[in-house]
Amino acid sequence: MTVTRFAPSPTGYLHLGHAWSALFAHRAAQDGNFLLRIEDIDPVRCRPAFTAAIFDDLRWLGLTWPEPVRIQSQHMADYAAALDALRGMGLLYPCFCTRREIEVEARRAGAAPHAEDGGFIYPGTCRALPAAERAARLAESAQVNWRLDIGAAMKRTGALSWHDRAKGHIVARPDLFGDVVLARKDVPASYHLCVTVDDHLQGVTLVTRGEDLFASTDIHRLLQALLGCGTPDYHHHPLRTDAAGRRYAKRDQSVTLRALRDAGKTPEDIEAMIT
Repeated sequence: MTVTRFAPSPTGYLHLGHAWSALFAHRAAQDGNFLLRIEDIDPVRCRPAFTAAIFDDLRWLGLTWPEPVRIQSQHMADYAAALDALRGMGLLYPCFCTRREIEVEARRAGAAPHAEDGGFIYPGTCRALPAAERAARLAESAQVNWRLDIGAAMKRTGALSWHDRAKGHIVARPDLFGDVVLARKDVPASYHLCVTVDDHLQGVTLVTRGEDLFASTDIHRLLQALLGCGTPDYHHHPLRTDAAGRRYAKRDQSVTLRALRDAGKTPEDIEAMIT
C-alpha cells in the first residue's frame, strides 16, 4: 500500500505551489493513504493560526486524511531520542561558530558556496576541539549547534543510494553538504532529522515533494542508514511558477488559496490554474 504525505510548515498561508504539491501527493497515494503532517519545529516563524488555515484550505480543495495529524512540536521526544542515538555513535559534535566565522573560514579555504541555501559549507572548525575545551565552551556558551560528522557517518554506513521515480537510481553524496546542523538551541531538531524520523514512524512509502529538495535527500538517506529507518521511494516534482516564471513562495507573497477563494475561485479553478 502506498503511503504519501503533504508536510507544510505553518509560517504563512498556502499558495498555488502548495496546492499542486498536496494534490500531487494525494493522487500518488491512489488507493493507499495520504497523510497530512504539520512541520512546526520553528517556534519563531510558525503560528497556530496558519496551522488552522492549512486544515481549512486543504479541506476546501476536497482533500481528506487520517486523524490524528502528526504535529512535529508535539513529538520532540522522538527527535531527541534520534539525536541521543547519533551522539552515542560519536557522530555529533557541538559547534560554536557564527555564520560570519564560517564564511570567513570557508573563503580562506577556497570553499564553494553551498548549492542549497547560498551559504558556505562548514569547514569543520569545531570538529577537532579538545575534549576539555569543548566541555568548557558548552558550559559557558549561550548558542551552540549540534553538527553531524559527515565523514565519520559515511565511514560507518558505506556507499548509499536511493530511488527517484522521475530520475531513477541516485548515488547519495551527503559529503557535498559538509557537517550539517541537526539541532540548535532555539530549534532543538532540524528539518533533516525530523522528516527522516517522521517518515519512518509514519510508514511513508513514497515521499513526493518539490525538486528544490532533491539534493537534501542525500542527507536523509544517510540518516536513515544511521538510525535504522526504512528508505521510501521518492518523486521530486517540478515547481510551479507564475506567469513571469517565478516559483510560488511565501517570501514573495504569492497569491494565497485564501485570497483566491475570497475572490470567488473554486477548487476546480485552482486545479485548472496549476495543471
